Amino acid sequence: MRASLEVADIFRTAGPAYRVAHAGHLSLAQLKVMSAIEHCRTAALGGHVEACEDCGQWRIAYNSCRNRHCPKCQGAAARTWLAERQADLLPVGYFHVVFTLPAEVTDIAFHNKATIYDLLFKAASETMLTIAADPKHLGARIGITAVLHTWGSALTHHPHVHMIVPGGGIAPDGSRWVSSRPAFLLPVRVLGKLFRRLFLTRLVTLHDAGRLSFFGSMAHLTDRQAFLRHLAPVRKKRWVVYAKVPFAGPEAVLAYLSRYTHRIAISNSRLIAFDKNSVTFRYKDYRRNGADRQQVMTLATHEFIRRFLLHVLPRGFHRIRHYGLLAGGSRKDCLALARQLLDVAAPPDDDSLDDPDNFRPPCPCCGGRMIVIETFERWRQPRGPPDATATNRENVP
Repeated sequence: MRASLEVADIFRTAGPAYRVAHAGHLSLAQLKVMSAIEHCRTAALGGHVEACEDCGQWRIAYNSCRNRHCPKCQGAAARTWLAERQADLLPVGYFHVVFTLPAEVTDIAFHNKATIYDLLFKAASETMLTIAADPKHLGARIGITAVLHTWGSALTHHPHVHMIVPGGGIAPDGSRWVSSRPAFLLPVRVLGKLFRRLFLTRLVTLHDAGRLSFFGSMAHLTDRQAFLRHLAPVRKKRWVVYAKVPFAGPEAVLAYLSRYTHRIAISNSRLIAFDKNSVTFRYKDYRRNGADRQQVMTLATHEFIRRFLLHVLPRGFHRIRHYGLLAGGSRKDCLALARQLLDVAAPPDDDSLDDPDNFRPPCPCCGGRMIVIETFERWRQPRGPPDATATNRENVP
């Protein structure tokens, strides 16, 4: 069911004026995201007509833009990704670990998104793998699924990495599965210290190699001494690594992943009102507890669009990455060994499942199966329905 208010509505109404006001300051990627969201599931992208096999009810289904920043396209993308990941789950507890950058580094990331986001992934994953492999802690090779989020709930720039980690790993000699304690994976203070050292060391190396850019009020950081002075406070600050209690079974892991892997800066369901001059939406204030955590914010429309576009990822940037046992070409072999050590059978290949890409909601009238009876090109409209279903024209959304 269509939300009463969508990000697309805001972009269609205020997007043209925003483009004019910020001409020359928007990247090609940001312009493409705006266009994709505005045209998503409209005649601009073409579509098809579906009819129910049982009652003859028909409906128009416009094509989606499939842009990874579009609020309406992430459901299908998440279903596809989850179907592929389901076979990777092991019958062990899973932990949720979050690595967050301090404000001083977030300011640098704002001007160097691809470089700093990539460094965040690498430093966080190496920290986890190193501490987990230490015999004083877990002493095993673990698997990691990491997801980048770049926003706070109020659409501010807040880059952080969420990790889903099995509660254990394979011993260095491959002879046994090493389980973590039931409610404890790795010490977060130790993780925070190593994460800080790895990140800052490599950040300075990037600066020395001339791979960082600075503009406006931060232009002075091109000087090495000024850059080191800027980083001095964070060398003494505690870097927060947060570890949640383990999930209650594989189903809970999948439920979590479906919410986080393809989440964008704001969903349509959080929007409350839009009057051309301002946008009102719900957000969470994590400094509060209980019912007071849910808050409402109103932003000028151009400020809302600016904050939304802050989170457009660089072209080709992978926001979901896998490490350790789940990395690349070794994933299948590592998972097979893990199941052997855990003495569990591999999940059967189920070819009977519907292709997630072809997922269609059932008939809204009787719940029957919908089939495609007509397709139409971009900027075209479908022909009228067959005579037998002509009486259902008024039901077309």
